[in-house]
Amino acid sequence: MFYYGYHFWGMHLIWWFVWLMFIFWIFATPYNIPGQRMKKDSLFYVLQKRFASGEITKEEYEGKKKILENDLKKR
Repeated sequence: MFYYGYHFWGMHLIWWFVWLMFIFWIFATPYNIPGQRMKKDSLFYVLQKRFASGEITKEEYEGKKKILENDLKKR
């Protein structure tokens, strides 16, 4: 019924659409989503990383953290 070559009621077109959406979903989905609470490149993340590596002291960390928090409150 309505079979012309390999097109059966437009299934060929539908399958192309399904495959393209699947491929788009694979490459467009960002990684590390489960349990992620902040962006990796955010200022807080960089500050925490610098404090954890020992580049800055606890006092510097707390001071810069307060500055960032005040800056976010102003927005």
